[in-house]
Amino acid sequence: MKKTLFGGLLVAMIAITSMAHAQTRTPVVNHREHRQERRINQGVRSGELTHKETHTLRGDEKSIRDQKLADKASGKVTPGERKQLRHEENKTSRAIYRDKHNDKVRN
Repeated sequence: MKKTLFGGLLVAMIAITSMAHAQTRTPVVNHREHRQERRINQGVRSGELTHKETHTLRGDEKSIRDQKLADKASGKVTPGERKQLRHEENKTSRAIYRDKHNDKVRN
């Protein structure tokens, strides 16, 4: 009887922990974050991004990371929060493209 009760409690704890972890995962945002960081780094290496542009873009990425961590701290990332994170990533992606394709070059 005790073994069955203990086993049932253990399974329930694992299930609850798994559900809580699944609600705070943001794999799409994480993938975009890494890809955009690579794009920024490539722009620095090629000279397409100036120091000021690089600083601004990295600041934008940091604010998105900070917001993502704040959203996760509540225990659940809601669909609205995910939508807002994707929106901010889209804005930063367009800024990366614009900055890399303007006439300014790194000195």
